[in-house]
Amino acid sequence: MLMNKTALITGGSSGIGLATAKLFLENGARVAITGRDAASLKQASDALGGDVLTLEADVRSSEDLQRMAATVKEQFGSLDILFANAGVAFVTPLGKTTEEQFDKLMDINVKGTFFTIQAVEPVMREGASIILNTAWLNQVGAPGRGALSASKAAVRSLARTLSAELLPRRIRVNAVSPGLIETPILRGVGQSEHPGQSDAEFKAYIQGAVDMIPIGRLGNAEEIAGAVLFLASDASSYMLGSELVVDGGFGQL
Repeated sequence: MLMNKTALITGGSSGIGLATAKLFLENGARVAITGRDAASLKQASDALGGDVLTLEADVRSSEDLQRMAATVKEQFGSLDILFANAGVAFVTPLGKTTEEQFDKLMDINVKGTFFTIQAVEPVMREGASIILNTAWLNQVGAPGRGALSASKAAVRSLARTLSAELLPRRIRVNAVSPGLIETPILRGVGQSEHPGQSDAEFKAYIQGAVDMIPIGRLGNAEEIAGAVLFLASDASSYMLGSELVVDGGFGQL
């Protein structure tokens, strides 16, 4: 589906980003991934068979983003696909969220996404595809996740506004909206109201979440990667400004 196309995936060293890189490679693309940790990038490269360009970059740094774009241009010439996947997630109760936590969410999830696209857009071919990573949280009102949900709603808005802005270059911008996905970020600090949980407590938290998902289970990274592949490919050529929800019905039923 992506034969001879070039792709850049931010936050590509684990979880959804890594699964998407693997699927893109299997479908014929040349792939670059970014991450903030050199060791994790090396691990990812090894897992992908080494046939991937790894770039150490923090989406909060304009210098890193410009260097990333320059390297992609140097190595690939141009870019057909951008999956702006880098993001963070933790609970943000109204009475407990600090300004530092709020800024981190917005700086990575919103500002990082916007300026990633700004840096890479000049390198992208006409008719290219940009995929943003939103979340089920922009579909519902989830207590304790106000700032996180707002950050993902902002990214959803970018899919619309940037699609309109990039129409003259025929660059399509769409979003994938994952539900609760079994990736390392799910066990990260602050994913529940009680960080630092024991294994038993975490399992109980997950079971409570699963009980609310109509399909009756967590999703997996490969299922999101499949949706991203569709949005990246010509199979979705009549879609722009859209959000493809892959959440087991969590935010829909």
